[in-house]
Amino acid sequence: MSPTRPLHLAVALDGPARYDAQHYARLTGLAERGALDFVTLGDSFARPGPDALAVLACVAPTTHRIGLVPTVTTTHTEPFHVSTAVATLDWVSQGRAGWSVGVSATDAEARLFGRRPAAPCQALWREAGEVADAVARLWDSREDATGARTPAPDRAGGRSGLHRIDFQGAAFRVRGPSTVPRPPQGRPVTVVDLTGAGDAGRRVAGRHADVVLVRARDPEEASALRTALRREAAARGRDPESLRVLLSLAVDLGGRESAPGPGLDAGRRRPGHASYYSGGPVRLAEQLARWHRGGAVDGFHLAPIAPHRDLERIVNGTVALLQHRGLFRTFHPGGTLREHLGLARPANRYTTAPTRGVSV
Repeated sequence: MSPTRPLHLAVALDGPARYDAQHYARLTGLAERGALDFVTLGDSFARPGPDALAVLACVAPTTHRIGLVPTVTTTHTEPFHVSTAVATLDWVSQGRAGWSVGVSATDAEARLFGRRPAAPCQALWREAGEVADAVARLWDSREDATGARTPAPDRAGGRSGLHRIDFQGAAFRVRGPSTVPRPPQGRPVTVVDLTGAGDAGRRVAGRHADVVLVRARDPEEASALRTALRREAAARGRDPESLRVLLSLAVDLGGRESAPGPGLDAGRRRPGHASYYSGGPVRLAEQLARWHRGGAVDGFHLAPIAPHRDLERIVNGTVALLQHRGLFRTFHPGGTLREHLGLARPANRYTTAPTRGVSV
């Protein structure tokens, strides 16, 4: 990988459930001051807590540049509702939305809806791929107006510029068109976290993801995962250069600086994370720079153990040092999440001429 290839950084806002929107707004504002690409907020039907997408919609007006990526569970949720909710977040954030594809795998979650029993993980991820496909088609079901940020008016009796998608999945059918205008980004950024996703999840990532989150214990393992995902994308007819692979790394900055080893600290680990760092912000910056410089990943998704304490040290310590050394930007390069990630705004599949976005 070229040493000039941009480094991408994102951070998770996860922690104990909070019902104070200002808590999430403060964390997101701190991440924005560090010029991070985006924040994520996890969600699941299995745990109590506020709806991640609604929380970030509330946070959106308090921020200006940083991307907002909630987890949206595709199991038990109608694709039409996923499409309209994420498109709405893209509108209220002026083009900074993404969504992390989630699945619901437990009987307890299935009983909340009473429609069907829990399915095997591979079946859930196959369905998630169908949902991602239907959602993207719904985003394209309304054509752009002359400006990418302006909703297209319904012309010729309210039907011109609208497209019925008639998508048939294994467990659902969607006709469309969407009731929300095509999002400012064309299609909000799709993120797939491969934790526990298996082969079916990797296929979904290869076909639909703009960003893939992986876990690895050393640069060699991360590089092999990145290579395999890029091959998967190419096999699906995509340009592998359009895929961003980020290492998801649990971070505990409560300790003191120590000499960096050949890999990441393999001591205490956050549940679900094979990648874990414990130490100080300076050594973390050195670790991130080494992994990225060697071409193992395109960037990092950092999951602070103590959200406020660790995020502050990430921004004021780790990120500041990377910026000082010219390894990470000092400002957001554009107004949309796609622009931060260096991703083109997709053309509408139902029209012949591509459209161009306008920075906020």
